[in-house]
Amino acid sequence: TKTNTYYVKAIINSKEQTADKSFTLLPNAKPYLAIPLKTPPGYLAGDVSVGDMDGDGEYELVVHMTGRSHDNSQSGITDPPIFQCYKLDGTFLWEINLGKNIREGAHYTQFMVYDLDGDGKAEVAMKTADGTTDSKGNVIGDASKDWRNSNGYILAGPEYLTVFNGLTGEAMKTVSYDPPRYPTTLNPTPDQLNSMWGDGYGNRLDRFLACIAYLDGVHPSLVMCRGYYTRTILVAYDWKDKTLNKRWVFDTNNGYRSFAGQGNHNLSVADVDGDGKDEIIYGQMTVDDDGKGLYSTGIGHADAIHVSDMDPDRPGLEVFSTQERFSDAGMNFRDAKTGEVIWKKPSISPDKGNQGPGRALALDIDPRYKGFECWVAGAGVTGLYDCHGNKISEKTPPCNMGIYWDGDVLSEILNGTSISKWDYLNSENRRIFDAKSFDCASNNGTKANPCLSADILGDWREEVIYRTNDSRELRIFSTTIPTDKRFYTLMHNPQYRLSIAWQNVAYNQPPHLSYYMGEEMKMPPMPNITIIQTK
Repeated sequence: TKTNTYYVKAIINSKEQTADKSFTLLPNAKPYLAIPLKTPPGYLAGDVSVGDMDGDGEYELVVHMTGRSHDNSQSGITDPPIFQCYKLDGTFLWEINLGKNIREGAHYTQFMVYDLDGDGKAEVAMKTADGTTDSKGNVIGDASKDWRNSNGYILAGPEYLTVFNGLTGEAMKTVSYDPPRYPTTLNPTPDQLNSMWGDGYGNRLDRFLACIAYLDGVHPSLVMCRGYYTRTILVAYDWKDKTLNKRWVFDTNNGYRSFAGQGNHNLSVADVDGDGKDEIIYGQMTVDDDGKGLYSTGIGHADAIHVSDMDPDRPGLEVFSTQERFSDAGMNFRDAKTGEVIWKKPSISPDKGNQGPGRALALDIDPRYKGFECWVAGAGVTGLYDCHGNKISEKTPPCNMGIYWDGDVLSEILNGTSISKWDYLNSENRRIFDAKSFDCASNNGTKANPCLSADILGDWREEVIYRTNDSRELRIFSTTIPTDKRFYTLMHNPQYRLSIAWQNVAYNQPPHLSYYMGEEMKMPPMPNITIIQTK
């Protein structure tokens, strides 16, 4: 009921530093930060990513506005994907309309928000096409072209990759998208498409992923990806002096046949071999920093993946995933560097389409067992497992995302609009927060994701962003639970920061750290990063 103003002073080497700018909490303040939206009629606010667009040290939000959308397996016309950018104070910065020649759906438009050239200001990179319009009204390609066929698929016409100015939304550079649908024509036949990608109607060929990776250990690279059910191609770019320079191309048709068909509806980026340079964990295979295949397990496509130091008693990182094909690796746990499968559990009863589990999650939620706990949803695989593959509970917690919300180092479970704590003594899920009470909704249908979960305010606990039911507002929630734990912001852990860049890609996955956070953890190592200061 009263106005409260406070500021923070850092203490470095026992010396009190100058106060940061003050913050005033007004009387009867709402328990969230509200961002009013200019949502187009018929659209909803979807996935969100963050980047510092103006170099002021505060994140801006890029919002994917979605209208009618379709999965690749479904025919039908979609609405053009639209992207908008906002400051945390609600200031609207820009809008980009990708146009009718980019199909809307979880597997089509992957948007990367990151400072690609190290100037302290983020860029935005996306696949574009004839008719894409930037924030200044500039049109990419030929606006008069309509490449949609009678089923709503876009299987002809030019494809582009564009880097946009993060502050203004203006297109800075557009190049042809690599790889193309077919190398020698913009209007390939179904047979030609089938010969390249394994079908001719637009399902497998238009499965896109994207990420940011420090392939040289120093500078970020943009990696655009196409295909995972059969052929897979990854193309890495460096952005310098407003030019996209191709670093390498990885193609499963060029000596990596065993790597084909191993990709997921998501990916991860981490330094799996400890050389200071990032690898791309592409489902059940991994591409090294130099664009060469590191290993392939051969387990095949899945819907979920988690990469972190899940077993702190083993050196290096581990990967936990599922297996869509109904077989003996419905849930599987492997060494991230070598691909050695440490343990696996078979699918028991087939889900729709004779498939294995559709979801997986790995978090530390039980302090009695050192390391992460692992579980899946689907195919009759039930129960909670420790990081050694031992079943520790017959009950299965909700299987979606995780979040650091309360004051301890255990993770909480984020599912839909609710955050819950696993009661490990009674094997029950205890809800501690629900954004539904504040007129909020989750995204992506049954996937039930927030717009974003990330440590965007910097105290090591994570914020969660939801849209309101009418999509007229984003609401950012931050924990009010005190903690006696002091860690540097999670965004200063390179693997975690890159996780936020890829969180929006296809089937959203939670971010993970490169070090073990959980019961019996050691103090995290200091981040080996440079903070870019802009004038």
